Amino acid sequence: MSELNKKVVAITGASSGIGEATARLLAARGARVLLGARRTERLAKVVDEIRAAGGDAHFMSLDVTSLTEMESFVEKAKSHFGGLDVFINNAGIMPLSPLSSRKVEEWDRMIDVNIRGVLYGIAAAQPLMEQQQHGHIINISSIGGLAVSPTAAVYCATKFAVRALSDGLRQESDILRVTVISPGVVTSELADTITDDSAREAMKAFRRVALEPEAIARAVAYAIEQPTDVDVSEIVVRPTASPW
Repeated sequence: MSELNKKVVAITGASSGIGEATARLLAARGARVLLGARRTERLAKVVDEIRAAGGDAHFMSLDVTSLTEMESFVEKAKSHFGGLDVFINNAGIMPLSPLSSRKVEEWDRMIDVNIRGVLYGIAAAQPLMEQQQHGHIINISSIGGLAVSPTAAVYCATKFAVRALSDGLRQESDILRVTVISPGVVTSELADTITDDSAREAMKAFRRVALEPEAIARAVAYAIEQPTDVDVSEIVVRPTASPW
């Protein structure tokens, strides 16, 4: 029997890309999944399809920059399923631009979603997991959290922060398993948020070789499926042909 069987998994940013693929894969392997995102019409469609395939799924509207909503998200997992085994901080945005462009509002939004959203996920999930005496927090970072590239300074800074937060949480808790997953280029909607012309053109070349989001979903499943005394601390997943 899979280690995923009947585990309760809450996923942010689950309306598309990595979050959606992860929800579908985990549900297919027996997990009970709670999907959160702002696009509820998309969440409803994904949940209906998971249920039609025999899976157990629910959803709720979620803004990860609201601590109150993140706490409600965790509470919904507890009320629907009786607890929470895994919390996946997946939501993220990537409006790249050179620092000289001074797109301060976009910087602020990246900080809010990519850093504050992860912190709020930890703040919401950790108390319940400590009460249960078990739990697993998975934070989706990026290869941008390993090295910086032009037009991506702020984005990379947020992803470096995700790795730092993950390792800090791991060191502070002897109850929680903590995993940070750093994808390389993945087919997703992330690049759609880029408003800077130079960054958009650079991203076209960068994304010529890309993984499908299911590759990252499999890495998530691998980390969860390990025995409870095994913490897979970090996974980097890149396309084989990618130079980055």
